[in-house]
Amino acid sequence: MRVIGLWAARIWVIGALALVVTGLPGPATAQVTAFKQAVAEAAARDEVLAEFYRTRQFEPIWTGNRDRARRAALMAAFEEAGAHGLPAATYDAEALMTLMRGAETPQERGALEVRLSRLFLDYARDVQTGMLVPSRIDIEMRREVPLRDPLATITAFAQSNPSGFLRALPPSSPEYGRLLRAKLELERRLGQGGFGPTVSRALEPGASGQDVVALRNRLIAMGHLSRSATQTYDATIQAGVQRFQQAMGLEPDGVAGPATIEALNVPLTERLGQIVVAMERERWINRPLGERHIWVNLTDFSAAIVDKGAVTFRTRSVIGATVHERQTPEFSDVMEFMVVNPSWYVPRSIIMREYLPMLRRNPNAVSHLIITDSRGRQINRSATDFTRYTERTFPYAMRQPPSRGNALGLVKFMFPNRYNIYLHDTPAKNLFSRQVRAYSHGCIRLNDPFDFAYELLSPQTADPEGFFHGKLNTGRELRIDLEVPVPVHLVYRTAFTTADGRVHFRNDIYNRDSRIWAALQREGVAIRAVGG
Repeated sequence: MRVIGLWAARIWVIGALALVVTGLPGPATAQVTAFKQAVAEAAARDEVLAEFYRTRQFEPIWTGNRDRARRAALMAAFEEAGAHGLPAATYDAEALMTLMRGAETPQERGALEVRLSRLFLDYARDVQTGMLVPSRIDIEMRREVPLRDPLATITAFAQSNPSGFLRALPPSSPEYGRLLRAKLELERRLGQGGFGPTVSRALEPGASGQDVVALRNRLIAMGHLSRSATQTYDATIQAGVQRFQQAMGLEPDGVAGPATIEALNVPLTERLGQIVVAMERERWINRPLGERHIWVNLTDFSAAIVDKGAVTFRTRSVIGATVHERQTPEFSDVMEFMVVNPSWYVPRSIIMREYLPMLRRNPNAVSHLIITDSRGRQINRSATDFTRYTERTFPYAMRQPPSRGNALGLVKFMFPNRYNIYLHDTPAKNLFSRQVRAYSHGCIRLNDPFDFAYELLSPQTADPEGFFHGKLNTGRELRIDLEVPVPVHLVYRTAFTTADGRVHFRNDIYNRDSRIWAALQREGVAIRAVGG
């Protein structure tokens, strides 16, 4: 919010108070109370609160005798701030109640009135749309947070049932509710001592001894195994290991190999941090996702079509490599069409970084690509001296024509955006069998692109498969519009839930969540144990 200068603020207070008394009966001094003057002075440096209090003639919403319900509702909300992963010290209800009891003079009450309003607006923003600005944490987190208008927020609150209004502020999505419950459950587990001793070595079915006991106990504490007294790696423990592996995105072979043991030994506090970050991320996307939408979770290497909250199609994906210039960004957009038999127009960044050095060494390199001038005419490679060009002066474009070997495969799915990111087929099918699938230049490759296309087309044709192949079999580059465009959300969740309430965890492949967690800690967010 814009800060008004000291003298300008004083002039504003005088003018605002003059407006309050104009036209009212009795002497002006009888109307300009010390309390109202204190409110005006405290609010003068905040444009939103200055306007809010001016329109209500500087009457209180917190500190008046008729404001008990609002005060109680606000303090109750603040007491639950920690449950939402917000900084408990910022919203210290007990300290604020002590201040309220000690505010005796009109000046003290006026200053406190405005302070409570500021805290209310901070809380409303934090719990509704998050504490952080994504792009300030990582430039590739390009999510546009749906911030609410603060003046509209506090105005609506003053006219609403306070408890109901505050309860409605956090995201109402099922995912947020499940994350909140999972957080409380893990906080209780932390209060009871955590997951127990770590497992010191890899284990296979048939093993026995104390390491198996440690494995058993951690699986029980994590909810992947019912209570058991066995000290042998039997079929029951093997099934528990498989459930754990599925929750971690690991190959569910039932063998507690090195990767499984590493995931099993992650401290409970770290898992809680992942959930807190996921809740912050859920607040960043606190808007309708679309009755039908596409959900691409980068850390899970998956792409899904969601209808009315239920996943109706899911496929494996390959995402951008971990080097920073190739990482897939996070944002939301709208898919409008698909292209069959697409050409691949090579992004200039790839030309400069990869292909120009090759062309300087050999003008016939990357011969599967057509090089064209500014008018789209194919150039004669053998007559071109590529060594004379720099990254700044290179005047050509490069294109790969449609073919089964095309980098985009046989279909691409377009949601036009400034980052030149889209979903597409690929001839490199072998990558989908790998557990970690971060290999692309930033776009998302799909394991089952044809089935993905059929599902997208199903609302607009009775025979989506036949329709799709009728276009594909022409061999020509053709655009197929979606009659109803579909929202696309590229997200990054290292902690997420399924409809049955189970929590899944993934690795922080781009180290984005670690940066978010560090930023939240700087804001005062802390891991807490409950009922210890």
